[in-house]
Amino acid sequence: MLCAPIAAHAENHPSKAKLSKSNKSAAPASPVVKDEDEAEPDIQQSKNAEYKCELGNSLTMYSTAEDQQHMAMRWKKRLYRLTRVETTTGAQRFENHKAGFIWIGIPAKGLLLDSHKGQQLANECKTAEPVLAGAETADKAK
Repeated sequence: MLCAPIAAHAENHPSKAKLSKSNKSAAPASPVVKDEDEAEPDIQQSKNAEYKCELGNSLTMYSTAEDQQHMAMRWKKRLYRLTRVETTTGAQRFENHKAGFIWIGIPAKGLLLDSHKGQQLANECKTAEPVLAGAETADKAK
């Protein structure tokens, strides 16, 4: 009696060897940027500011009037996309969570931090024009 239900069960379900495998010839999906920190910033129409920092470090910040929520930063020959984080102090704060970068800009200087290592990467960053730290002030003057 016990054999009958098992045999019936085996007949109703095909063996694993008989199952066809999924279609392996499907084209791979096109790469989709899942994280906005990974997106390659477009700096073609950007206004840039060269910053010279203490200890000989330098960086370039790129901004556009059309997108006030993002900036691009060239640091150590690489381009990163930074996203604005609102502050209550009036300082300009932009972050890239994947790389761990935090850029804080005030009218007197800029500061680049590494949130992954918990250290400063560049301090006393200054430019000939206070472009980024006073970006909102410059927009209001227009």
